[in-house]
Amino acid sequence: MNESDDIFTARGSVLIAGVTINGSTVDIAIDETGMIASVGKDARKAVDADIVIDGSDRIAVPGLVNTHTHAAMTLLRGYADDMPLQEWLSQKIWPLEAHLTGDDVYAGTKLACLEMIKSGTVAFNDMYFFMDRAADAVDEMGLRATLAYGFIDLGMEEKREAEIKATEALVAHVKSRGNPRIKAAVGPHSVYTVSPEGLRWCADFAEEQKIAVHVHLSETEKEVVDCVAQFGKRPAVLLDECGCLTPRTVAAHCCWLDEAECRLLGERGVSASHNPASNMKLAVNRAMPYHWLKQYGANVCLGTDGCASNNNLDLMEEMKFAALLQKFAWNSQTLLPAGEAVAMATTAGARALGTGPGTLTAGAPADIVLLDARAACNTPLHHTDSNVVYACNGGAVMTVLCRGRVLMHERTVPREEEIVREAAATARALVGRVEEAS
Repeated sequence: MNESDDIFTARGSVLIAGVTINGSTVDIAIDETGMIASVGKDARKAVDADIVIDGSDRIAVPGLVNTHTHAAMTLLRGYADDMPLQEWLSQKIWPLEAHLTGDDVYAGTKLACLEMIKSGTVAFNDMYFFMDRAADAVDEMGLRATLAYGFIDLGMEEKREAEIKATEALVAHVKSRGNPRIKAAVGPHSVYTVSPEGLRWCADFAEEQKIAVHVHLSETEKEVVDCVAQFGKRPAVLLDECGCLTPRTVAAHCCWLDEAECRLLGERGVSASHNPASNMKLAVNRAMPYHWLKQYGANVCLGTDGCASNNNLDLMEEMKFAALLQKFAWNSQTLLPAGEAVAMATTAGARALGTGPGTLTAGAPADIVLLDARAACNTPLHHTDSNVVYACNGGAVMTVLCRGRVLMHERTVPREEEIVREAAATARALVGRVEEAS
């Protein structure tokens, strides 16, 4: 067994020796339970390390957290772009999704996990279908994930009963696995695809099970206009009346919130997931009002959305999009500075998914990313946060640990070629089935 194999299969304590954090050279000691035991000049005394990682020429940052994905949509990457939203959905995305199988979701989610690991993401919040197979992929790849079945009842009682059964089955399945890295959530898709009765059931079930709620909120102006016309109130207010806005709720997009709704999200302790690349690509015509959400105390975090509308899962790149979009859309050079963008992708994301503090501190889970300090994008290194947000992308990520387990080392991820090959073949077969049926 060569050295690179050892590092992926070994279990025990880890020492990251001589790594840079905020301009200082320190050691990070990780105990056998996957928690950071000590950070500092003499941290190596805290553990008798089974694995030693050379941290010279490396910058340590907390692992990134992607708070809104549809991971298996990696199979749809580049399948349909540059189209009006409704045509894109009705003519391309939904017909293809109708042919998805559990094996497709497994292969697509493994590819997503690989892509996230390669760009420094250690945890993600996913909503899709065949989520038991997504759990298989996450289990094998070693990340953390919160998995929700996409609940859509379209106001039909019979469909609602089927969605309730599917949601209950997924939650039971995830709990039965007993894997501390994988959690279940309830996934009411949106106010325009789920009836108030469905939303109330989702809220009650999430409360009963003490699990998260993952929902799309005010992505487009049409969603708001239609909600007001149908219910006489804006989407966030409707969600709140149905019990869906809680400290365990992650609301994706939030582009068309007004100031009162931002205050409401803050009061309820909701996490708002900013998805700038997807929102710009689908031309939703308004950026998330970050300044109001921040003002009223909402937990603003970061997500990529799915690969059909982004088209990648690189959260390093997403930090830059977030910072630039906010400045451009709200005409403020000082809005969403680099340090806040990093916090959105780390501490705020970790808070949203309950994965720990999202910091490199003793007692925190060892979710750690090592960046290449010698990379062109990190030269010179005046300010780490500035380089991370404005200069680098996921290609600067060299090593990734999740709960103290090494998922990538020096850009190598076990079985990468096999994962890519299988996902490519799966995508080809899926498109073939769609073409045959049309």
